[in-house]
Amino acid sequence: MKLVFNLVGLACAAAVVGAPSLALSQGYPAKPIRLIAPYPPGGGVDITARILAPALSETLGQLVVVDNRPGAGGRIGTEIAAKAAPDGYTLLLGNVGPNAIIPGAYKNLPYDGIRDFAPISLFVSADYMLVVHPSAPVNTVKDLIALAKANPGKIDFGSSGNLSGPHLAGELFKLLAKVGMVHIPYKGIAAAVIGIVSGEVALIFGSHIVVAPHAKAGKLRAIATTGPKHSNIIPGLPTVGDFLPGYEITQWYGLLAPAGTPKEIISRLHSEMIKAAKTPKVVQQLSNTGAEASTSSTPEEFAAHIRGEIEKWGRVVKDSGIPLE
Repeated sequence: MKLVFNLVGLACAAAVVGAPSLALSQGYPAKPIRLIAPYPPGGGVDITARILAPALSETLGQLVVVDNRPGAGGRIGTEIAAKAAPDGYTLLLGNVGPNAIIPGAYKNLPYDGIRDFAPISLFVSADYMLVVHPSAPVNTVKDLIALAKANPGKIDFGSSGNLSGPHLAGELFKLLAKVGMVHIPYKGIAAAVIGIVSGEVALIFGSHIVVAPHAKAGKLRAIATTGPKHSNIIPGLPTVGDFLPGYEITQWYGLLAPAGTPKEIISRLHSEMIKAAKTPKVVQQLSNTGAEASTSSTPEEFAAHIRGEIEKWGRVVKDSGIPLE
């Protein structure tokens, strides 16, 4: 009888523990949701967040508000999201920098790129565009490699910050092309664009939506895109890989919640985000930025993608010999 009573007690205790989670998910969402964009306004993360937020607001039937929390290459906003209450009311638009490159580089971060998050879904994949200042005697990737080899350590490339996606795009280029270039980090890609337009640096790898307008206006010269496909923003633009075999880098943005968020809420957010990504307005908005929506990524697949990215970029950081803070 004692065993029976103990089993009944354990079952009741489990039900009590699970009850708050069930009640939370059944009434979700009952108030506005904060979507953290861990970079300044004007960059790819911010623009993508502002495409996703209104679409997700519509499918969820509750307001989703973008909250820019920039700093430390995306680490500040990412840490805030990691330490938020796991109730579905704080989400993160994660990206390759703070969610893969930085966790792959550092062992003692204030957050764990795997354990501290509940992945919901990959939202967007997009390539970077390689652009140079018009004064540079460069029209192709082949020209750039030749110029860099003739001037080792004398060509500067800008990025949105240390260990950001654009930074690693440059480091991978250096590795594969076997050239020496100097990295100049800025506080966000918008600041990096100002730097290259004013001639402070010779080149940057930037989001299509940010750099393409300047290239079309003649303020910058676009010479390649970093992914496997040619650009739909500037027709005829080749890929870096056309000149440098093995080079391919695609930036990505995905939705994450703090670890411990109820599975029912994760499932609901996943379902609604996929609906949002399929709407014609979102598809067109993303296409205008040179990006493509993911409409089939599951939480498990997104988690596996993040793990693979952490391993990949951890190796690139090590091979590049990037000095860590």
